[in-house]
Amino acid sequence: MKKVLRILGVLVVLAIVGLLAFIYVPVQTTPPKEILAADGKIEPGRGEYVMRAGDCMACHTATGGSPLAGGRGIESPMGTIWSSNITPDKETGIGNWTLDQFRSAMVDGVVNGKHLYPAMPYENYRFMSESDIQALYTYLMNDVKPVKNEVQATELAFPFNLRFGIRAWNWLALSGDSSFKPMEGGNEQQLRGQYLVEGAGHCAACHSPRTAFMAQDGTRLGDANFLTGGELDGWSVPALRGPNSGIEKWSTAELAAYLGTGRNVHAIANGEMALAVEHSLQYLNDQDLNAMAVFLKSADGQAVQEAPKQVAAPGPRPMPAAPADEAGQATAKMLTAASPDMPLGARLYLDNCAACHFVTGKGAPEIFPELQGNAMVQGKDPSPLLSVILNGTSVPSTDRRPMHLVMQGYSDRLNDEEVAALASFVRSGWGNKGGEVSADQVAKVRSVAVQH
Repeated sequence: MKKVLRILGVLVVLAIVGLLAFIYVPVQTTPPKEILAADGKIEPGRGEYVMRAGDCMACHTATGGSPLAGGRGIESPMGTIWSSNITPDKETGIGNWTLDQFRSAMVDGVVNGKHLYPAMPYENYRFMSESDIQALYTYLMNDVKPVKNEVQATELAFPFNLRFGIRAWNWLALSGDSSFKPMEGGNEQQLRGQYLVEGAGHCAACHSPRTAFMAQDGTRLGDANFLTGGELDGWSVPALRGPNSGIEKWSTAELAAYLGTGRNVHAIANGEMALAVEHSLQYLNDQDLNAMAVFLKSADGQAVQEAPKQVAAPGPRPMPAAPADEAGQATAKMLTAASPDMPLGARLYLDNCAACHFVTGKGAPEIFPELQGNAMVQGKDPSPLLSVILNGTSVPSTDRRPMHLVMQGYSDRLNDEEVAALASFVRSGWGNKGGEVSADQVAKVRSVAVQH
């Protein structure tokens, strides 16, 4: 018995020693992929361009706050994470950081031994080149105005408040190799698009599913679940790869236009995607927008589709609304007849939606999105559609498409049963394959909007 107790005692001591080592032994950061010259010149504008490509502004700028001064609340399953001040203010920002410290944050999510919460997408930024990281650091330190802004501290519930636990999470989440792995047989344009999508663009942060440990289940092309659809704030995010993906039937030109303007003949961006367009994607040049579109359209081995050199060429130009196709003719005919005995959902559509989206469900190109075949409309989770019906949405003004488009919400006009009937009609009309929506589902989405 004494021998057993002695062994148990030794095991307990070893466990304590191991835990202390886990907590206090310094973290080994990832070594640089290449050594850059300390006095290397960075071409003018490159750092700001990398900042835009990485969408730093959207997360690190609070509503009504100074650019990049932090303070935006980012919702997570563990609680609200408050974004940091990344201006070069020496007291509340990153003004005292060295390039090595900045690189450690970008690649390993660690600064001076302190782990950053993975709301910072270092899972993706770690694939960026050393020169891009250096350019971004130089821009933030030299070209951004220092702003003194003491950001609210992130206070998550136990055990998520113990940041040393992120060290174990990183072992599970991070790829051991942070180098960029070019797709086999890719041309220069595809490889540039791949680099932007996997790295600075961090598309997988939203469009890849999550593991049981909340890590991205697929951060680059070689991963099976890369960009196969994810979840954000409890809502489904469409897949960008595989059968029935959100972009499967779009041309390369249409996809590039959507990235650069938040709109095309099929859809408009809303929610977090609208923010990405507003703060990041609209600032990319035509070559990079086309490169991202070409990569995404060929990621599963499809033939590369050519795209026009100019993304979303300026108008005016004729863009007539499309007539009803074979799948949508029956619905269009019923709505045109406007019989008094139409189902409630169809009547509500005529009263509230048909003026913009038309009886064909085709909408108006680049203004009112088509509802027929729309990935959000038909999604397994109807919450995004219900949120748009209840709260409305808007598409930001961009340089290529300056018109700011706004759709009103109907939360004050329609009750839960009516919204459910309307959504169910839209999800099944014109050949759509979405399921029925219940009033309880509407009430849940409405309550979330009220809480916010």
